[in-house]
Amino acid sequence: MRFAIKTRPQHTTWEQLRDIWVAADTIPLFESAWNWDHFYPLTPPYDGPNLEAWTMVAAMAQATRRIRVGCQVTGMIYRHPAVLANMAATVDNISDGRLELGLGAGWNQMECDAYGIELPPLKERFDRFDEGVEAIACLLSLETTTLAGQYVKLTDARCEPKPRQRPYPPITIGGAGRTRTLKTTARWAQQWNLLPESIDQWKELKQVLVGHCDRIGRDPSEITCSVNVGLE
Repeated sequence: MRFAIKTRPQHTTWEQLRDIWVAADTIPLFESAWNWDHFYPLTPPYDGPNLEAWTMVAAMAQATRRIRVGCQVTGMIYRHPAVLANMAATVDNISDGRLELGLGAGWNQMECDAYGIELPPLKERFDRFDEGVEAIACLLSLETTTLAGQYVKLTDARCEPKPRQRPYPPITIGGAGRTRTLKTTARWAQQWNLLPESIDQWKELKQVLVGHCDRIGRDPSEITCSVNVGLE
């Protein structure tokens, strides 16, 4: 069993979060540390402070020495996949190969409305997510990438420098979607993360993931399964 911390970057300060991650870095029990990718707090008051995920992770990579760092999980709708790939490669270099690359489709209507970011209908959102994950994996691992997707179009695209971890930092996909999320997880991810409603739900979804792996010929034991346990 492996343990991590996840700190909500809401209603707090940079100094407080930094001190928590630095302390966790000294405790061998904790393998990794994570934040979330939101611009507004998810609990009232919603107009309170919330630190941006990726700039925080880059700073934490410099503040720590051992612990792996990541965002659980990055909303694909917020950043173009090619831009996100470059961000991930840079943070993996800053951290000397300690990045965990968390990816999700995105869902927060309040943030999208406030910032004028389009939140597509569910099917389109997951079509974009599928293309985005493929684009990121290719950009991080290949010299050049050309994709002619419906939503992601790349032409001889480069992402340099490459990440320290090869072929790319481990991908964590978060979510409970049986048809789309878990199918993409089976294809690309090294870790699947869930905030489960119950043990029975987790067991059911795990079997769905195993089924997707079987259909594409992937060993499901290659995918670490993790859950969030909240402490107030």
